[in-house]
Amino acid sequence: MSSDSPSPDPLPEPAADDSADAPGPARVRADSHLTLHYRLTLMETGADIINTFEGKPATLQLGIGQMAEPLECCLQGIADGERRVFDLAPDAAFGPRNPALIQRVSRSMLTRGSEPGVRYVPGDLVEFPTPDGGRFAGVLKTIDAQGAVFDFNHPLAGQPVRFEVAILGIL
Repeated sequence: MSSDSPSPDPLPEPAADDSADAPGPARVRADSHLTLHYRLTLMETGADIINTFEGKPATLQLGIGQMAEPLECCLQGIADGERRVFDLAPDAAFGPRNPALIQRVSRSMLTRGSEPGVRYVPGDLVEFPTPDGGRFAGVLKTIDAQGAVFDFNHPLAGQPVRFEVAILGIL
């Protein structure tokens, strides 16, 4: 990262919601609508996972699942117009990898929710239905005649990340 980049901030505590009474620029709250640029980078390789700085900014509402909760927590309390960088350890970002989330699935379960004729290969992201009508996804690791092994961890679990953000507008 270039030397003119802002230095990383420690993971913040969620700010008290006293921004309406405070003088100065608006500050991000837990339910704010935002326009922002952000970049999420793998700390070990420097590879961008997502980067809006090179294109159109993102517009989103906090608190409704449009952004990962740990990243939303970093945003709380940042002032309109401010740019910040957060270096997040795995536990503060997407959590540690959980070996219990690497599971074998029967061939019948794999084909139950699939379209006829679909062929899976290791690396595919496959969605499964939940009893309540929701869906969850796993990355296929291996497959054989009896079933398949999936990793149901978040793809960024266990990895430190850098979260850089520039708040362009708070609605």
